[in-house]
Amino acid sequence: MKCPFCGNPDTQVKDSRPSDDGAAIRRRRACPGCSGRFTTFERVQLRELVIVKRNGRRTPFDRMKLERSLGIALRKRPVDPDQIEQLVSRIVRQLESLGETEIQSSTVGDFIMKALKGVDEVAYVRYASVYKDFRHTGDFAKFLGAEGFSDSDKER
Repeated sequence: MKCPFCGNPDTQVKDSRPSDDGAAIRRRRACPGCSGRFTTFERVQLRELVIVKRNGRRTPFDRMKLERSLGIALRKRPVDPDQIEQLVSRIVRQLESLGETEIQSSTVGDFIMKALKGVDEVAYVRYASVYKDFRHTGDFAKFLGAEGFSDSDKER
């Protein structure tokens, strides 16, 4: 593994252990060149996933993009970073378990919406506003009514 600080191609593993959800191996590494320390994660990748966009364009699945999307929806919400990582891992496993190499972007969006609804309703609505392309405040009201949010939920 290349050192992110000095670029040295030979780093040493100092400690390895399973991550919290057991879906990855966490490795603490040290660089003999600059003495820098950093952490890497090793995950099983069952297949190369390709996302088919609405316009038909195909792009490789990017786990970091999924993390960023969830991070934006969950910004300033009371959700632990470890919880976000577990959400990402769960969504990736769901995508891989579909058995398909090409997955519609709408399927990914639906998995994200379902995951967010179970974790934080505000993040769920934030994500929905972009995913469903809300244009007016009335779009929020329609969405909240269709999703069965109670009046007390809307007032918070």
